[in-house]
This record gives sequence, C-alpha cells and structure tokens, in this order.
Amino acid sequence: MRRSSTFARQVLLVRVGRRDGAAVTGTDLVTPDHRWSDRQRLRYGRYDADVEAARYDAEVEAVMPVSPALGPMAPVDEAAMSIPLLPGERTAARRAKFALVNACTLSSLMLGMLAIFLAMQSEVRVAALCLIACVAFDGLDGALARKLNVASPFGAQMDSLADMCSFGLAAPVVVYASLAGSVPPAAAAVACALVAACAAIRLARFNVSPKDGRFFCGVPTTMAAAVLALTVAIGLPVSGLVMVGGVTLLAFAMVSSFPYAKLARLVKLPPWLWLAPVVGALVDIRLTFALIVVGYLVSGPVLWLRQRHTA
Repeated sequence: MRRSSTFARQVLLVRVGRRDGAAVTGTDLVTPDHRWSDRQRLRYGRYDADVEAARYDAEVEAVMPVSPALGPMAPVDEAAMSIPLLPGERTAARRAKFALVNACTLSSLMLGMLAIFLAMQSEVRVAALCLIACVAFDGLDGALARKLNVASPFGAQMDSLADMCSFGLAAPVVVYASLAGSVPPAAAAVACALVAACAAIRLARFNVSPKDGRFFCGVPTTMAAAVLALTVAIGLPVSGLVMVGGVTLLAFAMVSSFPYAKLARLVKLPPWLWLAPVVGALVDIRLTFALIVVGYLVSGPVLWLRQRHTA
C-alpha cells in the first residue's frame, strides 16, 4: 500500500500540473522517485535490478511529454543530393571535352605555383613569363568551354579558384620579388598584399554579380596580373616608389565601379587605331606599353563620367 500510494501521488502531481494549463517542459517533468521504490523492495526482499530498471524506464516514458514539432526523420537520399559536375548528356566524348577544359584550368594553376617557386629563387623574369602563360591558359579554358558546349558551374568555380592562385597570389609574389632591394620591404609587402585582397574581392563580386556583355565592373583580375607580369618581364624603367604606387593604383582599380571595355569591344575598334601601338612598340616597347596601360586605366573614369552625364 505504501509503495503504490507513493507512485500514485507522484503521477497525481503531474496530472494536476497539466490540468492547471502550465506548459510541460523538461524541467517541469515529475518522475517517480526510484529510491523509495527500491527501499520498499529491499525491505520486503523482492528486488530484481533488471526488472526494476525496465519498470522505471517505462514509468518515465509514460509521463514524458512529446514535442509535436519533431516529426519522424525521413531517410536522406544521398544520390539525390549529389550534383553532377557536367550537366546534360554525359557521353564519353563530352567527358573528354570536359576533362580538356579543366586541364587548361589546372595548367594555369600549376604555372602560377611555378611562378611563385621561381620568384622565391629570384628568377623574376622567368616567373613573369609563367604568369603570362597563365593568362593565356585562363583565356583558353573559357573559350574551349563555350565552343565545346561543356560550360558548367563547377568549371566556373574552379576557374575562379585557379585565378585567385595565379593572379591573386602568384602575381603579387613575383612583383614583391622584383621590388627587393629597391623599396622598403614593408612598403612592397603592403602594396602586394593589397593586390591579393582586391583580387579576392574582385573575383567574389564577379561570381555573384550579373554579367554585362559590354563592360567589366573594375579592371579584371586577369588583366591586372597581365599588366604586372609584363611590367616585370620587360623591365619597365621606373623607380621602386613609382612601381609601388602603380601597383596600389591597379589594386584599387580592380575593386572600383568604373566600367572598362571588354577585349571583344577593343578588337572591333577601327584598324588604324591599332596601327599606332604597333608602330610605337617597334620604336620603344616600354613607353608604348606604359601609355596603353595608363590609357586603359583612365578610360574607366571617363566612361563613368560620360554615363552619368547622359543619364
């Protein structure tokens, strides 16, 4: 009688608490006190540990509240969650084309790593030539993906990561190695780190922004790396401080909102406009290169002011 009355009194407390309208939570739950039942069973010599443990668990589950917000978990189909790297028909020919395009992307990545290793060995000219080869492979993989009809989100993300390695990291390292001994190391480090940071911002913004077929928003990372690589390769005769200033200006141009014409629009220019750079390159390639770079950088603010004036 005493044992049954103890458990009945505890269950009665739980029912009274629910009837009063209080929310039953994990802290409000009143469970049977197992110590008193154990004491009674030990007193009368009827105690079985396994039976009592099972009975105690059943009593707790009987009065334990069940949250209506938690439903049964459905099995997850991992095959349905996987995204194919190559959308569309997956034939052997398309897979070979897809592998060729990604091989070009990986070649750009490997050449960027090679440029870093060469810069660490003070072979800055050869490292700059590797960066120029990176630019060529970067343009080749995009053209092949569109021509072979194997463009995919995976390829776009992989190309962006390779660009960050080749143009966002390798190019600043090569520039830093070329500035060794001509400027304070802290100034060169800050300018090159700024190029890496702005390249990351530029690539991330390009991935999430709507595409414009006519203009780039800011100087493309590939073009900025090409300018830096050619500057080191041809040995532009400028002082170290001027070089640091130019690198900093180029970094800010990458993250600017100025519109810069794409290469496809530049190719459509009248042929006589291309004659002047060709003749200038035959006379003085360094001066001609510097004028072309300055003219391209200035074209962004000019187009921006023109668009604001016409709007």
